[in-house]
Amino acid sequence: MRKIWLLMTLTALGILLFFTSHRWLAIRSSAVLPSPSSAVRRSPDPAIRYESHSLPQSVVYTLLIPVQGRAQDRYIVTPALSPELDSLAGLTQKYPAPPGATLLSQPGKWHTIAALNGGFFDPVNHKSTSHVTLQGKQLADPRLNQRLIQNPHLAPYLDKILNRSEFRRYQCGQTVRYNIVLHREPPPPGCQLRDALGGGPRLLPQVSSAPEGFLAYANGEVIRDPLRSSQLDARTAVGITRDRSIIWVMVAQKPGAPDTSGMSLQGLAELMQTLGAEKAMNLDGGSSSAFFYQGETFYGKVKEAGQVRRPVKSALLLQELAKPANSSFK
Repeated sequence: MRKIWLLMTLTALGILLFFTSHRWLAIRSSAVLPSPSSAVRRSPDPAIRYESHSLPQSVVYTLLIPVQGRAQDRYIVTPALSPELDSLAGLTQKYPAPPGATLLSQPGKWHTIAALNGGFFDPVNHKSTSHVTLQGKQLADPRLNQRLIQNPHLAPYLDKILNRSEFRRYQCGQTVRYNIVLHREPPPPGCQLRDALGGGPRLLPQVSSAPEGFLAYANGEVIRDPLRSSQLDARTAVGITRDRSIIWVMVAQKPGAPDTSGMSLQGLAELMQTLGAEKAMNLDGGSSSAFFYQGETFYGKVKEAGQVRRPVKSALLLQELAKPANSSFK
């Protein structure tokens, strides 16, 4: 009887511990990412899922984009590069359709329904410091930016800077594939590199700030950290989920709290993982952080005077194939 009583007690304690731990995890998860705002914009296609989440120190905007199966004939995520700095909305108007849309099986008219600010650029000469490739042609090469290449302070990190992470679109026969890899990584066998937008560092599976030249130490102290990695700031990221969908994230600071709101780089990585991303990379953040959806632009950086609306050099565009009137595809 004593053994039976002991077994029943241990079982009861195990059940109690199980439910207590799961309740704690639920509370912790809800604290990280609460239910989306009630002011959710509905996409014409329910497969496109836009949400905004109000956190204690930031507002998070997310967009989940299906790009596999039949959706690859309906949606395309492609970069845009402006000759001069431009607003995010301006980029969507100047680049309404991808040049390679004919590679896809559905003919028709493409239009941009969303955009996310892209890679890094030099605010002085307005040249990109991130690689950008569109339809197999390299449109932006950081090696041609003399202020970058000839900067003596960046010389120790230059090789890493030129081999940072980038978001890619491949054409593999009739299949479109997306990935996040380092710039020098070759395409998979049987695939052609169509588009690429550089950024960095990689956030998932793990943050790679030091290997990509964003973070450096000397004598145990940080001597290089242009992203203010551990500080709260506006952030932008792109990720790929387990089912190969693409997820965009823009983290905005709270109005009136420029010094105490936003998210750290590690916090951004954890957020991307919470949202289901298996691979993810950081994009230009801070004053460049911006997200455009259904005609409205949301900005990430705030100062005492209000939102910072900084023009950008590049972007990621979500483009949709308009259904012909007699079409049956959904």
